[in-house]
Amino acid sequence: MEWFQQLGPVTQAFLATLFTWGVTAAGAALVFMKRTVDPKLLDAMLGFAAGVMIAASFWSLLNPGIEMAEQMGQTPWLTAVIGFMGGGIFMRLTDRFLPHLHPGLKMDQKEGVKTSLQRSTLLVLAITLHNIPEGLAVGVAFGAVAAGLPSATIGGAIALAIGIGIQNFPEGTAVSMPLRREGMSQWKSFFLGQSSGIVEPIAGVCGALFVLSMQSILPYALCFAAGAMIFVVVEELIPESQRVTANIDLVTMTTMAGFSVMMLLDVALG
Repeated sequence: MEWFQQLGPVTQAFLATLFTWGVTAAGAALVFMKRTVDPKLLDAMLGFAAGVMIAASFWSLLNPGIEMAEQMGQTPWLTAVIGFMGGGIFMRLTDRFLPHLHPGLKMDQKEGVKTSLQRSTLLVLAITLHNIPEGLAVGVAFGAVAAGLPSATIGGAIALAIGIGIQNFPEGTAVSMPLRREGMSQWKSFFLGQSSGIVEPIAGVCGALFVLSMQSILPYALCFAAGAMIFVVVEELIPESQRVTANIDLVTMTTMAGFSVMMLLDVALG
């Protein structure tokens, strides 16, 4: 832990998001062990991921952002609302224009601008859309620690990275398994599944650099990341996990379990 604390915030963010990308790859690697995954299990995993993201949005991002706004003499509630809604609006615009296809849907249900991209590419872009705010959140968290404000701790930033890493596992599986089921080779399914996580180190480094160069907007950046993550949960993860009515109770409980695990990590480490 000491060697990690001695690194600069950008390097910390880069290494942390390499970890989250690695867990995405681990989830995608399930294609080497089986051709399909039980839909009930995948729904439960997506529900767990939703719970992790909800908890991370509050405990690791929104609440510290509000505390920082108060410490910096800003109006806390106004900063939180502007940042939070800004994150949601940003993701809505990205969702509106970026061509993508959610796992389990048919090609005529793709979203974004019209495109001739293949199904496999659209599936990867859908999960990539999830990973942009996740990488950004990790980068902003480590940048906040460097700012020296009491509400930002290295333990909290690490907890956020661990939580996001945990919930990335089913996301990698959600891309690679459908591709394998459609007849794509194991290696190509794995490659496309893990590639959805490449954006996280990029977003993480950009987030850390951004808040370091403009520390006055740090509270807004934390709330922005929280809003972006909540958008992903409500618009994508929860609907995807509850398409099968019979699984709703299971998904609800795994969502609560995911929330509890992330809350435990943040409170214990932060």
